[in-house]
Amino acid sequence: MMSQSPAFSLQGKVVIQFGGTGLLGPALIKALGEAGATVVVASRSRASLDSLVAQEGAAGRVIHAEEVDTHSEASLHALRDRIVAQHQRVDGIVYNAASRPMTSFSDNLSAWKESMATNATGFFAAIRTFGDVMAAQGSGSIVNIASQMGTIGMNPWLYEGTAMKAPPDYFFHKGGMINLTRYLASHYGTQGVRVNVVSPGGIFNVSKPQAPAFLERYGKMTMLGRMADPRELGGAVVFLLSDASTYITGANLPVDGGYTAK
Repeated sequence: MMSQSPAFSLQGKVVIQFGGTGLLGPALIKALGEAGATVVVASRSRASLDSLVAQEGAAGRVIHAEEVDTHSEASLHALRDRIVAQHQRVDGIVYNAASRPMTSFSDNLSAWKESMATNATGFFAAIRTFGDVMAAQGSGSIVNIASQMGTIGMNPWLYEGTAMKAPPDYFFHKGGMINLTRYLASHYGTQGVRVNVVSPGGIFNVSKPQAPAFLERYGKMTMLGRMADPRELGGAVVFLLSDASTYITGANLPVDGGYTAK
């Protein structure tokens, strides 16, 4: 376990992470656990998290898995009630849940609507449900996981000659998440709840690598010359949840290898 100064520790804090799978979810869970948090991972499929929870538990970290449907406010309220009954409080939220039904600009509008249900409505419903819990406590920190694509436009050059595409809903949701974070920071600020957003750059997929042409071009767009490793995002999230960042709210922290600064 990493040694940490008290300000950067999450020891004694109960943190709920929405979304525990994909490229980033497991790495964030590990980072939170290593920082000392009691982590509750909320996902559409609890079964998909069982092996990860067992692995982290064997390493001495406190990880729980809970099933939730973010499309349903009743399901979110039931999750809230279970967590408060078991842990008595909520100190942090990491919102990393996402659904990606769109694959191209020309998809049927039904895919756009389905995407909105999870990535816009579900996101707001989850944050409001648990943000209100923290506001009633008078303390807490929310960290939303957006993307650099929420602040820049699509670059077709990156995808030329590959089968990769950049569907439009992703840009819409991540841009909206960044600005809604500012709204939420204003709404909850005087109630002791901070709300920030982390905007990762592209993450290298070890199990299914991106096209070589894309990797070469993407590297040229960054200052570090490469895509991110999932483990490189956890530090920023832990920092924003911890007492080391008590005067930071409404901020968008890029973790993109310098892509958006170049």
